[in-house]
This record gives sequence, C-alpha cells and structure tokens, in this order.
Amino acid sequence: MLQNPVEIIIFGAEQVCASCVNLPSAKDTYEWIEAALKRKFKEQPFLISYVDIYQPPMNKEKQEFATRIIEENLFYPVVVIGNKIVGEGNPKLKVIYAEMEKYGYQ
Repeated sequence: MLQNPVEIIIFGAEQVCASCVNLPSAKDTYEWIEAALKRKFKEQPFLISYVDIYQPPMNKEKQEFATRIIEENLFYPVVVIGNKIVGEGNPKLKVIYAEMEKYGYQ
C-alpha cells in the first residue's frame, strides 16, 4: 500500500543537451513520462514536476541538484525519484516503472 505520493522530478533545459541531438526536449520528455505514469498507475497519486536547470525554483535541494547536473555534465533530462537518478538523456519507462514499484505502485 502506498504511504505518500512519490515525487518524480524531471530536470532539464530549454535547449536540448549537446549529446542529446535528435531526442525530444526535456519538456516534451516530462509530458511523455507524466502521461505514461498516469496511464500505468491509474488512481495512484504521485507528484511530478519539471525543473529548468538554469532557472531552478527557490528550493535548496532542487537548486543544488540543478547545479550538479551542470557541473557534472549529466545528459538531461535527468529523472529523479526520491534522491535517485533513474534516467538520464533518454530515460526508459521500464526503469522508471520499476523504481515506482519499489514504493508500492502497481
């Protein structure tokens, strides 16, 4: 049984990352993941948000993570569940689903 809704954070930027040419934008990926999760985990609440790494919200953890993505040259979008990176550049739904199932999603 679910404790609290899991938060999925998609970190990205307006500009597609240099190594991610021909992939959808981070924003498009966010919308695609959100739609897929809503279909897969119907009536199971979760939080999903998009964070622009160059304009993160006034939230210390999200700002630090955005800085880390830039400094470590991670491929974005970067998908984070809990504090774990579960997707980078071209995230795979199977991996995201598996991580959510660890939190009790079915």
